[in-house]
Amino acid sequence: QVQLVESGGGLVQPGGSLRLSCAISGSIFNIDAMGWYRQAPGKQRELVATITSGGTTTYADSVKGRFTISRDNAKNTVYLQMSSLKLEDTAVYYCKVRQRWVRAIVDDIKDYWGQGTQVTVSL
Repeated sequence: QVQLVESGGGLVQPGGSLRLSCAISGSIFNIDAMGWYRQAPGKQRELVATITSGGTTTYADSVKGRFTISRDNAKNTVYLQMSSLKLEDTAVYYCKVRQRWVRAIVDDIKDYWGQGTQVTVSL
């Protein structure tokens, strides 16, 4: 089992910054990728950013140039640095970790989610 604990959410004005953290513990092996997702009221959960075990990052178009995902392997923590925040960034942000076991035909995959942290951008 893998446990994820997010922190760093809060209330910020437009144009402000926040840094989210996701501490990972438990059976930490075969971690394939980590990511941040968000869900705004009345909307579906959407991908914000991901980072692979090799360090490759991807971002949603809506956050490119404003958000940065990173990881500290020594601390087993993944971060999301958010800058130039907009009203539409308001959402609950979730951390996700994927474990992958390579098999001959189809890999075994297991995803773990954190409990979420609220980010509110407001005047």
